[in-house]
Amino acid sequence: MHGLSRKVFHKLIDSRDVERIILSRIDLKPLGVEEVELRNALGRVLAEDIYAPIDYPPFDRSEVDGYAVRAEDTYGADELHSVKLSLIGEVEAGEKPLIEVKAGEAVEVATGSMIPRGATGVVMEEYVKRSGSEVIVYKSIVPGENIVTAGSDINLGDLVIAEGTMITPREVALLAGLGIWRLKVYRKVRAAVFSTGREVVEPWEELVDGMIYDVNGHLISSSLINIGVEAKFLGLLPDNYDSIMDAVSKALEEHDVVITSGSTSAGLGDLIYRVFESLGEVVIHGLKVKPGKPTVIAISRGKLLIGLPGFPLSCFIVFNEVIKPLIVRLTGLRSEAIQEVKARINYRIRKPLGVVWFYPVLLINRRGEYIALPAHSRSGDLSPLITCDGYAVLDPAKDLVIEGDEVTVRLFHDRSRVPLINVVGSNDPILYRLLSIMGLAQISRVLSIGSTGGWLAIRNGEADIAPTHLLDEETLTYNTPFLHKYRVLEKAVLVRGYDRRIGLVVSKGNPKNVRSIRDFIRSNVVIVNRPRGAGVRVYLDLELGKLAKELGLELKELAKSIKGYNYEVKSHTAVALAVKHGRADVGIAVEYVAKQYGLDFLPLTWEQYDFLVNKESLEKKEVQKFIESLRNSEVIKTINSTPGYRAPENIGFFMN
Repeated sequence: MHGLSRKVFHKLIDSRDVERIILSRIDLKPLGVEEVELRNALGRVLAEDIYAPIDYPPFDRSEVDGYAVRAEDTYGADELHSVKLSLIGEVEAGEKPLIEVKAGEAVEVATGSMIPRGATGVVMEEYVKRSGSEVIVYKSIVPGENIVTAGSDINLGDLVIAEGTMITPREVALLAGLGIWRLKVYRKVRAAVFSTGREVVEPWEELVDGMIYDVNGHLISSSLINIGVEAKFLGLLPDNYDSIMDAVSKALEEHDVVITSGSTSAGLGDLIYRVFESLGEVVIHGLKVKPGKPTVIAISRGKLLIGLPGFPLSCFIVFNEVIKPLIVRLTGLRSEAIQEVKARINYRIRKPLGVVWFYPVLLINRRGEYIALPAHSRSGDLSPLITCDGYAVLDPAKDLVIEGDEVTVRLFHDRSRVPLINVVGSNDPILYRLLSIMGLAQISRVLSIGSTGGWLAIRNGEADIAPTHLLDEETLTYNTPFLHKYRVLEKAVLVRGYDRRIGLVVSKGNPKNVRSIRDFIRSNVVIVNRPRGAGVRVYLDLELGKLAKELGLELKELAKSIKGYNYEVKSHTAVALAVKHGRADVGIAVEYVAKQYGLDFLPLTWEQYDFLVNKESLEKKEVQKFIESLRNSEVIKTINSTPGYRAPENIGFFMN
């Protein structure tokens, strides 16, 4: 390996200073101008202002099929008092009229036809009866009715599209309508994109243990294409200095920008800094941000070399926040501003002073005001790219953000895509399928944080619907006792859901011969558990409590003796995966996931999976549809046909 010394971050740069620092060393401006035909202009950036060469429409034209007349000739006409006019001819679309409309006359016209001289309005076909060489009019019109006058939309010489605008189908249509078929655009920025890491494989390759599919190469390439860059993903680079050096050097010869992801931090195996340093001047190595600290920017031969972090969420946020503005300068694009909204944060967040935190959040629209919920995601997670609405920018001058503080949220998408329904609570493998059948999947966000978390989210006004299967220790009843315990009787209603069977999930053939929860205390058995607050965890702790009492122990004492008791995963599927991969011998999950992964299942009990609904959310037609759809025959059929599920007779009915 080239250079085995560990490279440290000598000086972390404030992310807000990056553009100023880079511009002090290189002039980031468009790379040239070329002329293209309109049919090849989609996605290009205009290099000139476009002024209208004609008026639009270029002549007075009819908006409807009907008869061009003098408006005053129709005054007083209605269904009881008709007016007769002489029909003197017709004008078809695309034809220049050679006749003139005089008093008492009419000319038949089609939609888009040029209006003949003398006509001041058009009577719609529906209000006219034709009789030989006469037309009988049953409706009066006013001057100008159903006529679009020349230049009423665009005037000759109007600025219609400004320089720096990206050409979309809308601009193509406008330019075509004005007869503009050649235009000057900025030369496309050519960008080469690489991913690094020995653990990364392409999506079409076999995924073996210890490997992950490459995300960043495709994420960065598509993000660049989205802003008009000619981006090429040139593949994966091995963790080898000479190989990276050779690939980046060649890419630099043929491209204007080279972007890599991964291998950017200060460890011995992180080589991008060393490669960039060999090729040019490293201007930035490390940002005072979280996530995204290990970002590298260098300049070589007047071109940008950019090394982004390897974790997808870090990579995406740093690209949007820091790198995109630099690339946009090269494209000539003028209006690629990140959409943002103001929101009230609803949790207390501690952070280091002097560091900008880009904090992934989910947005809830409550009567026109946005509430920002921390996503509690990790930089390596994939789902926040879709489930999160954006990231809150937390002030570097503050070390504490308190509940109710207003924050700026930079959006990942248009604000219209903020979900209309927030389903927060217990995890269930078939819930997504049911939402799809209901026609609600596209407008719903599902967050699996456990039954207890769902009750708290409803109480705090952070959720519309909370799936729950909490078992009360005293009454051995599911869900209803907690309406009082969590003090939500005034805030929520409980809707009957469905039943599902939970049990022990073990490897095929049950090699450890696990037969009951009592076997969890055996020294050769490792379990996988669910987090505190999850319904399955509540059930397990109740059963362990009984066992502890039988053995004359405290629950905490018994739990310490169980291997894997503190190995927690957030979903039923994750329980099955832990068993399948040999990380655990047994876990408790729904029957469906055992079948899904080819594992054995030993039933324990049927549990009641209901839906706690925010009373305010009952005003939403989408939430009403969810409740009504629970009684839909297709939904019930899907539930009953899924292994380990059943729909009760009162599904979809209120329980309080």
